[in-house]
Amino acid sequence: MSSEFWSARYREKRTGWDIGYVSTPLKEYIDQLEYKELKILIPGAGNSYEAEYLFKNEFKNITICEIASEPLQNFQNRVPDFPKNQLLQQDFFTLNQTYDLILEQTFFCAIPVEKRPDYAEQCFNLLKTGGKIAGVFFDFELREDGPPFGGTKQEYLTYFSPYFKIDILERCYNSIKPRQGNELFFKFIKTKK
Repeated sequence: MSSEFWSARYREKRTGWDIGYVSTPLKEYIDQLEYKELKILIPGAGNSYEAEYLFKNEFKNITICEIASEPLQNFQNRVPDFPKNQLLQQDFFTLNQTYDLILEQTFFCAIPVEKRPDYAEQCFNLLKTGGKIAGVFFDFELREDGPPFGGTKQEYLTYFSPYFKIDILERCYNSIKPRQGNELFFKFIKTKK
């Protein structure tokens, strides 16, 4: 799952997860956010329609982290006014800043399954106390032929419960039609250091 692996997927247009716009569950979550100064991280952001939507809605402290250069260039072409220093071509697991909110959309289910415990711990380390991670997990049986690799509610709890208060983890009622019945919306809160 190197930068070359993901770059090849973008060059070959093998990006079936990319719907071309911000997904409904994340859009509706973003629409509820009132404090525009939140420091937000979008890891494994891909073409980052979420960041575009946030930016157009006056959120300015958005960091996009993506290991491949192609989606970052796609994003710059679409949103040329977005600050270039907030676009990181970097491995998520090497980040060391702190954030108020991490938005998750398809990244977690794209990383190798053995990295999932590390992902949960890294999110804990990157969030300020009281910070949140929110977004969407795929909800279908784990499979070998990913990405996406899938997973279940119970599995996700094993990774995140040691670090976070589980505020919401439930089936999405507002998934786009091709994903209906296959997504869980979640919001977890960091309550300790």
